Amino acid sequence: MKKKKVFNIAIVGLGNIGTYLYNFLNKNKIYLSNKNNVDFKITHVCAKNIKKKRKVRIKKKQWIKNYKDIISKKNVDIIIELIGGSEGAAKNLVFGALKNKKHVVTANKALISKYGDQLAKIAEKNKVNLEFEAAVCGGVPIIRSIKESLIANKINRIYGIFNGTSNYVLSSMDQKKTSFNETINSAITLGYAEANPSSDINGDDVGSKVKILSSLSFNSFINQNIHIEGIKNIDDKDVINANKLGYKIKLLGFSEIINKKLYQRVHPTLVKHSSYIASINGVLNAVIIDGKPIGKNIIQGEGAGPSATTSALISDISSILRGNIKYPFAISNNKRKKFSSGKISDLFFSSYVRLEVKDKYGVLSDVTKIFSKNKVSIKRVLQTPQKNKNNSSIIIITHSSKDVFLQKTLKTLAKKSYIIQQPKLLRIDNG
Repeated sequence: MKKKKVFNIAIVGLGNIGTYLYNFLNKNKIYLSNKNNVDFKITHVCAKNIKKKRKVRIKKKQWIKNYKDIISKKNVDIIIELIGGSEGAAKNLVFGALKNKKHVVTANKALISKYGDQLAKIAEKNKVNLEFEAAVCGGVPIIRSIKESLIANKINRIYGIFNGTSNYVLSSMDQKKTSFNETINSAITLGYAEANPSSDINGDDVGSKVKILSSLSFNSFINQNIHIEGIKNIDDKDVINANKLGYKIKLLGFSEIINKKLYQRVHPTLVKHSSYIASINGVLNAVIIDGKPIGKNIIQGEGAGPSATTSALISDISSILRGNIKYPFAISNNKRKKFSSGKISDLFFSSYVRLEVKDKYGVLSDVTKIFSKNKVSIKRVLQTPQKNKNNSSIIIITHSSKDVFLQKTLKTLAKKSYIIQQPKLLRIDNG
C-alpha cells in the first residue's frame, strides 16, 4: 500500500479559536486524513504567553517561543495565523511564510483587506496557497462559493449581514426592548462581543469583509475607498419607530458595480419586515449574491465563534492537503481589474429621518419647506409628542432622493434653533 504524504502544520496564536482548532485537529486526525487521502501532524505551536492556562495539552517539543523561528523551518508546510490585526506579528508572519514558500491559512480579515493584493502576488510567485475563508463570516462558506461554486456567474451585487455582534445588538434591542448600552454589555457578558467591541460597533469589521468580497466578486484589486457608518447612534426610539413603519434595522454591507464604478458601503439600514434579511437575528450572518445566470443566491450561518471559524479553517487546510494550489483571489494577479470608486453621495435612497424638536407653531411647516428646497420629496410624516410636552419627535419617510441632497437637508436642519439634538438619518433598502 502506498504511503500517505505527510503535511506538517504550525499554529501561531492560541486564543479561543487557536485552542479549539488544535483540539479539533488532534481529535479528528484519522477522519480528516482519510477524507483528504493524506496524513498531517501539528509539529509546532506558538503563542504570546506560553504559561497561560488553556483547555488544551500541548507537548513540550511542539512549543516555539518566537513565531519568527517557524517561518524558516524546513519541515513546516502549512502555517495557520491566528494572531489577528493588520500589523506587527501577524503581518510579519504571513509575509515571511509566503516568501519562504509556506502555505498560509488565516482568519485575519484586517490583514487580508489591507495587504491582500501584496500577499496574493507573493503566493502566486512562490506557487503556494493563501487561504482566508475564515476571514469573512466565519462558518458561512462564502469565499469558496464565489471562487469555485459560483464561478459561472457574473456577480453585479453582493450584500448582507456580515457581523454577528452588531446583529445580536440590533436584534436584542428589537426583541427585548433594551437600550443600546444595556444590549452591548449583555453581548460582552455572553461572549458575543469583545471587551472592546469598537471594530464591530463602528462598522470597521464589516468594512474589511466588504472589501474582500468586492475583490473576489468582481475579479478586482482590493479597493480601499468605502463609506462606513456604525450602529453606535441607534437608540431604542429608532427601533420602535422602524417597527411601527414596518421595518427592522440591520447593519448591512453592500458592494456593487454601477456604470462601471465600484460602490462599497456599510451603514445601518431599514429593511421591510417581510424581507428575508429582516428574519436573520442573533449572531447569524447572511450573504446575498445577485448574479447571472443564478439570480439571487443566499447563504447564511454562524458568523463567528470558535466552532464556526474552525469549520472554515479546516476547509482551507483540507484544500491544501488535497493539493489544490490556486490563486488567492481566484484569478492571476495580472488579470485582476481596477475599478474607479463611486461615492455614496451620488446614489439614491428612500430614507428615515428623525428630528427631535421644540414643539411650537410653524416647526413642521418649516421642516417640510427645507426638504422641498433641497429636492427631497416627503412620502410620510409622523409626529409624536414627548413626555416633556415642550418637545416632540418628527419622523419622516422620504421618496427616493439623491444622498447628497439628503445630507444637505440634514445639515440645514441641524442649524435651526428648534432642533434639540442632531438629526438622525437611516437609509432604507426596499430590495
